Amino acid sequence: MQISKKLLRIVGQTNAKYEMFEENDKILLGLSGGKDSLILSHILNHFQKVSPKNWKFKAVTVDYGIGQDFSYLIEHFKNHCIDYEIIKTNSFEVMQEKAKQNATICSFCARLRRGHLYTYALKNGFNKVALGHHLDDAVESFFMNFTYNGALRTLAPKYTAKNGLVLIRPLIFARERQIRDCAIKNELKVVGDECCPAYSMENKMPHARANTKELLLNLEKNNPKLFISLKSAFENIHKDTFF
Repeated sequence: MQISKKLLRIVGQTNAKYEMFEENDKILLGLSGGKDSLILSHILNHFQKVSPKNWKFKAVTVDYGIGQDFSYLIEHFKNHCIDYEIIKTNSFEVMQEKAKQNATICSFCARLRRGHLYTYALKNGFNKVALGHHLDDAVESFFMNFTYNGALRTLAPKYTAKNGLVLIRPLIFARERQIRDCAIKNELKVVGDECCPAYSMENKMPHARANTKELLLNLEKNNPKLFISLKSAFENIHKDTFF
């Protein structure tokens, strides 16, 4: 695996700022099989080897129970000596029972997946959960929240959940295109829509994120420094100017 020096530097700076990889950490990586979590697994593998601190991680994939083929991921991580496991669940069956007609199940699916990750982490002595969200995800989340939900919030680089687990996002300062380029360069095979429960159920697909992506694409064309500015804005909040 050839991870760009720039991408490694970004994660290194993020780690230095938020202390993501600490002494005796036991980190559980939620791995969907997409480009972001796949690249993050190799970045964690790199930092674990070069870090002066003693910590370890394990990658896990939540099996929704729709007959996904994980043979490629199993072989891939075996070849790269990365600890990996598949968590078997009946999530797809639950989603079929709970799904409302003409409504997206994505939020419900995400809560189920997060619940299985948390349960596995607590049961097996992990103190942190790592997710592959990047800066584009954070910006999209911010725009979706204030345009659809009436709230000013985004994805935190690091926070502690109510159950005591610390959630970390080592790629939060990286752009999606940097991660995509890395995946293409290394010819990574990534999981596609065939593993999406909504796709399998022919459920209504979410439009908010697609609309937000298109909006941001157009905004960035007019202002190439948009994401740089927003990254700074997320750390420069003036609470006294809001209602």
